[in-house]
Parts: sequence; C-alpha cells; structure tokens
Amino acid sequence: MTYWRRRLAASDRPHRIFDVVRELIIETGAVKGRNRRALDSTVLDDAVARQDTITQLIAAVRRVGREVPGADQLIAKVCSYDYGRVGKPAIAWDDPAARDDLVSQLVTDALALLKALDVDELTAGGGKAAEAVALLALVAGQDVEPADGSDGCDGRWRIARQVAPDRVISVVDADARHAHKTVHHRQDGFKAHVAVEPETGITTACEFTKASGADAADGAAGIRLLSADTTITGLGDGEVVDVLGDSAYGTGDALEAIAGAGHRPLVKPGPLQPAVPGGFSVDDFSVDEQACTVTCPNGLIRRITPTRKVTFGAGCRDCPLRDRCTTRAKGRILKLHQHDRLLREHRRRAKDPVWQADYRRYRPMVERSIAWLTAGGNRKVRYRGTVKNNAWLHTRTAALNLRRLLNLGLTRSDGAWRVAPS
Repeated sequence: MTYWRRRLAASDRPHRIFDVVRELIIETGAVKGRNRRALDSTVLDDAVARQDTITQLIAAVRRVGREVPGADQLIAKVCSYDYGRVGKPAIAWDDPAARDDLVSQLVTDALALLKALDVDELTAGGGKAAEAVALLALVAGQDVEPADGSDGCDGRWRIARQVAPDRVISVVDADARHAHKTVHHRQDGFKAHVAVEPETGITTACEFTKASGADAADGAAGIRLLSADTTITGLGDGEVVDVLGDSAYGTGDALEAIAGAGHRPLVKPGPLQPAVPGGFSVDDFSVDEQACTVTCPNGLIRRITPTRKVTFGAGCRDCPLRDRCTTRAKGRILKLHQHDRLLREHRRRAKDPVWQADYRRYRPMVERSIAWLTAGGNRKVRYRGTVKNNAWLHTRTAALNLRRLLNLGLTRSDGAWRVAPS
C-alpha cells in the first residue's frame, strides 16, 4: 500500500481515484439538478513539531551541508558554530545576552554560507540542493532583526519582536504554517478546502493548501473549487449555482468572482464595525458612485478621493449626531472598499427572510461533511508537505463519497450505475 500510494502521489494523475468517483457521481445523477454548493475549510494539524528560530537555523545549515555537494567543507571554513555538535547549544538560556549572541552567531554563519555558495546556479538547477539553499535564506531572515543600534553589518542580531507573515514553523516540513481560524483559536498545520452538495453530503471538489498565504484564503480557494467542480450542470440553460459559505467567503473580491462566474452568493456577510459601539456604520452613509460623493446621516456631502477615502473634517464639529458617529477630534473618515456597492447590495439581500431560510437550511451540511473528513484521527495529517497531503485528501474524500453513494442506494443494473430515487 505504501509503495502504490507513493507512486500514485508522484504520478501525472495523483487524484485519479477522486476523479473516477466523481465520474461515477455524474453517471448516477446523484447531484444532477442540485445546483447548490456549500464551501468551507478546516485546519488540519501538521505531522511535525514547531521549531524555534535557533533550532531552525542550525537545522537549515545542516541540511545545506547534506544536500549541496561540497557544502560541508564550506561550513567548516566559513562558520564559527560547530554544526556537528549534538543536542542544544551549551549556553546560559536564562541570559538574554547569551541568547542574542547565539542568534547573532548563527545568522552570521548562515549569511556567510549563502555568500560563499553559488546561489544563482544552485537555485537554477532545482532539486533538493535548491530547496535547501532557499530554506536557509528564508529562515535566516524571517525571525531576526538587527539588534538595537545595529544595521546588521556588524553581525549583531536578535529575535524579531513580531511574527513574519507566512512564517515557516519547521524545517522538517517547510509547508506547515501558523493558522488563525479565529482570533482566539490558533494552531499549526494546513487547510483542507471542500465544496459540498448540501442535500446529499457529497464533496464535489477539494483542495489542500498551506494554512496561511494567498492560496489559503477561503474566498480564493472557494473560487478555485467551483471552477474545478465538473459536477455543476445546467449553467448553459441559464441556471445558476447557489454558493453557500460563512463570512470568510463574503469579501468583495470573492463576491465579485462568484457573481462573475454566473453563480449566486448565499454567503453570510461579514459584521460591520461602527466607529462608535451601537452608532452609525458604513451602511448609514449614502454613496453615489457616479457623482463620487458620500452623504452622512446628518446630510453632509463630501467627495470620494481617488484612494476611496472620504473626510468629513470640520463638518463634524457641531454635528448633533457626532456622539453616534465618531470619536475622532478631527471628524469622521470613511475608507470605502473597492467593491463597496457590491458589498452593500449583498448585505441588503442577506436581510431577506427567504435568503436567510435557504442559508439556514442548506449551509450546515458542509459542517457534517468536514466532521466525516476529520473523524477517526484524521484531524492530524500523516505526511509532510502539501503535495502528498493533497493526494491523501482527495483519496479520503473519494472514499467518503463512495460511502455516501452506498447510503443513497448505489446499485448497478443494465450495465449502468444508479442511486435510489430520492
């Protein structure tokens, strides 16, 4: 099984099992005429431990020594730290100055090694050597900054006082990332994105990504899933797909992409944040895009700047509604979204009782499908990297779809596959 799984993941069609099952779904007509898709994502734990900056720097240098021909001699020549030493560095870990000295030593070693290597030639050649060099360059810069009073040229560095965007958390699995599913729920790992037909619970498309970064954004991933969903039918006859999703899919870009693809968004709008709790939100301001003006609740009109900024300034000074609008001494400032009109229209539609009834009826099924996906200890992935885990996700989803088809009454008669009529 391990041998064939590895061959399948490395082949030109690593998702062929999922594709075959999807063709079976189309043949049975299980989702024919069901033009609703619920989108969602879930964070999956990685298979490695998070590493601190010092551990990553040492491991990255050692990896270059293993993967790049002749780099082990370069390390001995240009580096001051003994990378053959086993265990943690022997320093006084409770002493901040000792930790900063060690960080400075390791970063200086990494930069010296990168300077001594022919980085352009190595990266152009690709393969494990290029990956090792690229990883070393990334780790040497993502978590450190020049020490106080230093520009880095004197070799003094310290751990940065902030977390780098899209930070690599382990050199053992360079694709694992910090995940922030909510403000208070944080974990490390990856994201599994799914598109589910909500009446049958069949997953029609899925994708495995890093937990952060542009590709991991729910809105962007959802559009890719809809584009890859070959079970969607009927669009040529003027029908549309109702796309259900939580507020993560309610961004202006996502709504524009959904509408541009001929679909209808049934996406929960993101909450508005009034400048004053319980006061006026952006929807209480009237926007005239043709005239490029905004009218406030008190009737004051201001122009929209080319950067989509609206400043009411002195007009707020004697406004009787000021206490419900802003706390700024210089008056209210609005920053209109590029897709402000689209977002306003969507928020108005979401207040329709029929819209809300459809959302409450069909949206929850995707949560159940994700529960099936992660059941049996599958919240934690088994492999390293997105490629192998993406193959695993598609194979597991194919198996879950087969189980759903069996529960729907999958049978074969007259040489064709069918499901029991609903």
